Amino acid sequence: MSTVKTQEKLEVDLIQDALKAGMDYKEYMEQLSDQVSQGKTSGPDQSEAYVHYTLLNKQRMLRWERSYRLGEDDRENLANLKEPVIWLVLTESWCGDAAPVLPVMKAFADNSPKIALRIAYRDEHPELMDLYLSNGARSIPRLLMLEPNSLKVMKSWGPRPKVAQRMADDYKAEHGGLSAEFREQLQKWYNKDKGREITEELLRLLALK
Repeated sequence: MSTVKTQEKLEVDLIQDALKAGMDYKEYMEQLSDQVSQGKTSGPDQSEAYVHYTLLNKQRMLRWERSYRLGEDDRENLANLKEPVIWLVLTESWCGDAAPVLPVMKAFADNSPKIALRIAYRDEHPELMDLYLSNGARSIPRLLMLEPNSLKVMKSWGPRPKVAQRMADDYKAEHGGLSAEFREQLQKWYNKDKGREITEELLRLLALK
């Protein structure tokens, strides 16, 4: 077996493991709620900051679920999706960017029977995550779009829409990292944008734009 085929098989094995351990959106939110009630978060880092971000994320995601709706044109575009796909998302409960992104992905899956959404914890699947680093970092959320039969990764997306990523890159270049204040500003940008950039990029990912 060639090295390339061996690597492809390894990746498929890692994807199978993540899918098996993964959750649908409802199960993810149930686990998130359990973590909040227990004063915990996902992953090995149980710091006060990450526990706090987990609480914020639950509140933010519930708001996004109530407020976000696909537009009529978006639903019409989704109706043109010909082939089924699996969306496997690697993330953690404390991830601030996942708070607006996951509810938008849920809306896509809710409006198309051809999209199966699964969510898995990044830190439980480090080998798979390391195949999809962002500038050498395990940045999340990371979406892998899979062909359902072969589990081949067709495309990937994340951790943020391009506009938000440029904001983060510019801030890092100037300050060396992302502060709590910047993260709050980023959430304000997501709220002002109302999920439009995420929606447009996911439609392009599906080759519907």
